Amino acid sequence: MTRVRPELLSPAGDRERLEAAVRYGADAVYLAGKSFGMRSAPQNFGEEELREAVAYCHARGVKVYVTCNTLPRNQEFEELPSFLTACQDMGVDAFIISDLGVLALAGKVAPQVERHISTQTGIVNYAAAQVCWELGARRVVLAREVPLSEIKGIRERVDPGLELEAFVHGAMCMSFSGRCVISNYMTGRDANRGECAQPCRWEYHLVEAQRPGEVYSLVQEEKGAYFFNSNDLRMIDAIPQMMDAGITSLKIEGRAKSAYYVACVTAAYRRAIDFAWEHPGEPLPAAILAETEKISHRPYSHGFYFGGEPGQTLDRSHYARGYELVAVCQGREDGLVTLRERNRFFQGQEVDILQPGREPFTATLDELYNEDGEAIQVAPHAEMVVRWKTDLPVEAGAYLRVKKAPRSE
Repeated sequence: MTRVRPELLSPAGDRERLEAAVRYGADAVYLAGKSFGMRSAPQNFGEEELREAVAYCHARGVKVYVTCNTLPRNQEFEELPSFLTACQDMGVDAFIISDLGVLALAGKVAPQVERHISTQTGIVNYAAAQVCWELGARRVVLAREVPLSEIKGIRERVDPGLELEAFVHGAMCMSFSGRCVISNYMTGRDANRGECAQPCRWEYHLVEAQRPGEVYSLVQEEKGAYFFNSNDLRMIDAIPQMMDAGITSLKIEGRAKSAYYVACVTAAYRRAIDFAWEHPGEPLPAAILAETEKISHRPYSHGFYFGGEPGQTLDRSHYARGYELVAVCQGREDGLVTLRERNRFFQGQEVDILQPGREPFTATLDELYNEDGEAIQVAPHAEMVVRWKTDLPVEAGAYLRVKKAPRSE
């Protein structure tokens, strides 16, 4: 099997997150229009916004994949042809599709756009993957439940032209590839229409049918139990194995996440892919792995990739937050860096700086001024503009974060 350098595919829930993904090293982004996408929580893209997004990405050598992965009802098919042809006219590189009718329609009305089969379709074997190829798909996004050993078997038994995409980082659904019906049942918000309320992250107690007034805890503490609560996926330390399995594209989950999350995870995986490609057989540097601890996340696991299970954290549902984003750099002029505050920070505080094209580094906020040029000791107000006097190479788009004190239990 020929080893290939995989594409890094990042989420883009809106224009800010799209630009973060592009600046921090994505080879491609996936996003949605206002309809037909599996995520309704992000802002997503109107027609003109989508056109501008495609132009922005293509000018920087980045591909754009549009999600059409809901299961449309009969009446929705009336709107699909115009949406698909508009995407083709914009230059969209691929559609991500889970419905066979949409797959066929896209091939007819937008033949210049590649068709990728969504993870929602549940592809777990070579026969199903090969059928997708024969129906006109260029790529299949494999179900999260497929181990690497079986992915290698799929790669060996399908047409060489079929690309394989797999998730590499992010939240794991407690149901099979996102087919959960609990949200719809409990809240009326359909997960398969992009509206999941994430009831799998809620706290639950046990009630016995003959004792409806008696609530029992399922753990030894009095916090209830989070027995649907899956751990997050992190495969950054196993990228060489994913390359060896023949995976074409490594996909980061998180269209509803913040721009900082997208930037931080994209930057980490960009460095990890490049390192694995250029230094085969060498372990991942600890500094790259550490970047994945500087975002909000649940406990990490390798998912199903090595034959086990992703695991659950039953006694809590909160995110680990080892670092806190405090400011975003807006630019610099005359030795002063303009910062837009996100969380309170102080003069003399040490910050960790993430910016495109270089490794993160630390600095001290020695001299701070407000917009009127007055020296300040603290930036206490949300969205406050602060000037930082420094000769360090801090550029527009850089993120400043601080290490948080350990959480007391």
